[in-house]
Order: sequence, then C-alpha cells, then structure tokens
Amino acid sequence: MLAGILISPLSNKVGMPVLLVFLCIGMLAGEDGPGNIAFSDFNLAFIVSSLALAIILLDGGMRTPIASFRVGLRPALLLSTFGVVITALICGLFAAWILQLPILVGLLMGAIVSSTDAAAVFSLLQGKRLHINERVKATLEIESGSNDPMAIFLTMVLILYLQNSGETNREMMLMLAQQFGIGTITGIGCGYLVTTLLRKLSLVSAMYPLLVVSAGVSMFGFTNYLGGSGFLAIYLMGVYLAGQDDYHMDNILQIHDGLSWLAQLILFLILGLLVTPSELMVNIISSLVIAFVLILVARPVATIISLLPFGFSRNERIFISWAGLRGAVPVVLAIFPLMAGLPDANQIFEVTFVVVLVSLILQGSTLNLLARVLKLEVPAKPEPKLRFHLNEADIEGYDLLLFPLKGARWITPMNIMDLQLPPPSRIVMFFRDNQIIERRAGVMVQENDLLIVMARHEHINDISQILGWDEPPERLTDHRFFGEFTVHGEVTLNEIKAIYSVKLEQCDPNQTLSEYFTSVSKGHPVIGDRIDMGTILLVVREIDGDKVTRVGLKLRKEIT
Repeated sequence: MLAGILISPLSNKVGMPVLLVFLCIGMLAGEDGPGNIAFSDFNLAFIVSSLALAIILLDGGMRTPIASFRVGLRPALLLSTFGVVITALICGLFAAWILQLPILVGLLMGAIVSSTDAAAVFSLLQGKRLHINERVKATLEIESGSNDPMAIFLTMVLILYLQNSGETNREMMLMLAQQFGIGTITGIGCGYLVTTLLRKLSLVSAMYPLLVVSAGVSMFGFTNYLGGSGFLAIYLMGVYLAGQDDYHMDNILQIHDGLSWLAQLILFLILGLLVTPSELMVNIISSLVIAFVLILVARPVATIISLLPFGFSRNERIFISWAGLRGAVPVVLAIFPLMAGLPDANQIFEVTFVVVLVSLILQGSTLNLLARVLKLEVPAKPEPKLRFHLNEADIEGYDLLLFPLKGARWITPMNIMDLQLPPPSRIVMFFRDNQIIERRAGVMVQENDLLIVMARHEHINDISQILGWDEPPERLTDHRFFGEFTVHGEVTLNEIKAIYSVKLEQCDPNQTLSEYFTSVSKGHPVIGDRIDMGTILLVVREIDGDKVTRVGLKLRKEIT
C-alpha cells in the first residue's frame, strides 16, 4: 500500500487510473513478482472484496445528490437491467465461440463482465479532474451503483443451471425479485434509521462516521442473509443519507473519503495478489479480443438501445458507452464459479482479469480527453478549499470556510468592505504572506490572500459563487463556455430570431427558450446543454429544477 501511494502522483501525470497502480502493485507482490507472496484463498478474497465494495458504494451513494435522480434515474435503471442483459448476451455468445466453450459457460462469462464497476466509476467521476454535465454524470453514477444485482442474478442463475440444481424459472424470477426488492427496502429503511440516530444521539464527533459505516456494513450482511442485494441496499442507504439535511454529513463525508480510498486500495491490492500473471498469457489473445468486443460492440449496443427513450445527444451516448469501466466487481463475480467448482472456472477468472485490465488502461486513461473532445465538460462548481462545521449547540448551523483568492478578478486589489456576502455571513479575517490581517474598513484584499468566512450552511453556495472561483482552463471560462451574452429563459424563439436572424425549423417560434430546451432534452435540461442555431449557439447557464432560467448566447465567430 505504501508503494502504491508513493507512486500514485505519477499515475495522475501519465493519465493512468490510480486503482490500476494498486492492481499492478498487488500483482508484483504476488507469486510471479518480486514480492513472491503465494495467495490463493478465494473465499477470503471474496469476503474482503465484498466488504470493500460495500464501503465504496456507501461513500458513492452519500456523494450522489438526490437531485441527480431527476435526470439520471430512469436511463440508469434501463442500463442497469436491460443494458446488463444485452451486454452479457453479446459478450457471452462471442466468448463461447472464440474460446470453444459450451453456450452456457460463454454466457456465464458474459454475465460476469456485464456490470460496470462502482469503484472505478466513482473514483473518476467524483474526483477533481473531470467535470461533465449532470445528465451524463448522474446516469453513470446511478447505473454503477445499481447494476450489480442484475449481474449477480445472471451469474447465479447460470451457475445453478450448469450445476443442474433443478431450480425452476419461477424460483429464478423469485431470486431476482428478492435481490431488488429486499435490497431496496432494507437500504431505505436503514437510511431512515441511521438518519434518526444521527439526530438523536449525542456522540463524540469522530463517532458519527463510524456509526454510519458500521450500520451500513451490518445492514449489508443482513440483506445478503435475507436473500437481497447487499450492494444495492448499501448504495441506497448512502443516497438516502445524501438527501437529508444533517449537519453531521460534512464531517462524515470527510472521514468516509479516507475510508473509501482505503477500501479501494485494499480491494485492488488483494485482487492483484489473487491473480497469477503467467497464467493470464495462456488465453491472452482471446481475452484481448473479448475485451475489445465488450468495449467496442456489446457496451455501445446496450447503451444505444437503453437510452433510446431519453433525450441524450450522440456525444453523450458515446461517452456513456466508453465510460462503462470494468473493475473489481467482475473479478469478484469471477470468484463465484471457482467457489462453485465449475470445470472452466480458472479460464473464466483469467479472461475476466484481462478484460478488467484492458478496460482500466484503455477506457480509464482516456475519459478526460474524450470528455473534452465531445464537449461534455462543464465549468467546475465553486466551493471553499476547506470547510469546518461548528458542532456546538449555541452556534448550530454555522461553518468556517477557507477561500484562496485566485484568478484575474483579484489582481486589482478590492476594498474588503465592498465584498457583499449574504447576511449574517461575515469575513472574520484573512491571511497574506502567512500574516493574520483583521477585517476592517480600508483594508484591501488581492490575489493569493486567504479569506476566513463564518457563514450559515444554507449560504455556502452563494458565498462560493462570490469567492470560490479557481482559475479554470481557457475553454471553461465563462466567456468561452457560455458566450458574452446572457438571456432570460422566458425569452421566446421569435425574439431571438428578430435580433439574430436565425432559422427556426421544426419548432414553435412562440416557445420560450426554457420550453425549447425542455422539449429537446425530453424534459430534463442540464447546465451545458447546447442548441446550434446557425449564427448563434445557445448554452444552458442556470436551471431551477427542470426550468431553464438563464441561457448563454455565443455568436458564430466565438463558437469552438
């Protein structure tokens, strides 16, 4: 783990996913590498991997805003059900053909690699380097957190058939209903229970994150014991907690960030230890071909079919297809046939591991570039660099915020009294050259100063808009991304036509811009949505629910 952490900064520079570094470190520590650690305990690996995935899904759920379900829930559910089946069918039939396996064994391999990996997706989408529009981000996050039950169901059904267990189709469907139904009920129920405990119990602040993770893991085991999907349950528990306005959540998320990383690192290290690299070379060519069929054929077909009813653009579908990363989940599922004692289990495990490696290397290292090429990046939401909740009864609801002043707007010094923050927020003091300077009339603030602000929780976003801007890349500056002009969402297309001589084809000229964006996106516009009208480009700048309130306008000479 120490070696992986020390090497991880290099992975960011070369564009390699950090998790891939730890997977490779685990392989080097194994019996084929200089570490020479012989590890082949599949049962232990399964238990550790399952618990690690549970913690990762809990953290991912708590970082998924409930508002994102507005745009991502329905497409994600189709991707996580029908999309998984389509992926498993295409990939499984091809695997059976190229590896000369029985059809059911090939389909089993397809089912194992059919789900996207929450650990890989969350680590990329919830990091600081990649900012994409809400529609795509929400769909990928919800899909990766909810598609495991279907993949597990398909895997278990095929294993049972291969073992000739005599299970009937009715019993199989009951298993699927149990996975989704029990997982949903226990996840939401535990989320409600934990929220109540957070509000009622008076604990040392460090205990609240431990309460959440221990309750989550306990519920994960209990749900599996009942025959439900523990993975779905613990993800939904996290989502439920994310939707509650509890002041403990800031502290909980800070601690869970470290817990989630610890779980991811342990997960990929132990999976790297489990594999023997020399054995991967036996079917390396076939494994690579299967990986490319999955990435270039099965996943795109599943994405196109699943997203047909929704207002996704061509570029968004391409990105969602490419962002279907495989990671720890397929490797964990590949342990199932080994524990069941199936004849082709070793071959399935080795091929699955190669597929995961190819996905992490090829897809994981190119997502940032692809988002830029497809113009799916959006400006990052401004936020304080540090935030501390004041957990005292007499000052409940207040936070201390740290804002470094960055960017061109702060080059010219500004009187500190001219910074109008929403009351009762107050700039307490600021730092310059490691010296504390008190807030008083006549004092000027400038670039590189550090401002300390006391504010109520509900005002943090507004204050961040005023103080929290980092200097974005040129392509994501306000002028470059949204254009020089801003118009209200209630402006009609006719009014736009009268000023800019645009062509209005196949649309109602009396529609407002808000109504037009809503119709194009099939009900759920997001910031960054674009409509090219020839001489101008309209870009959604602000939204309120599903209503577009402000639209950026770029003249043709500005459009890039």
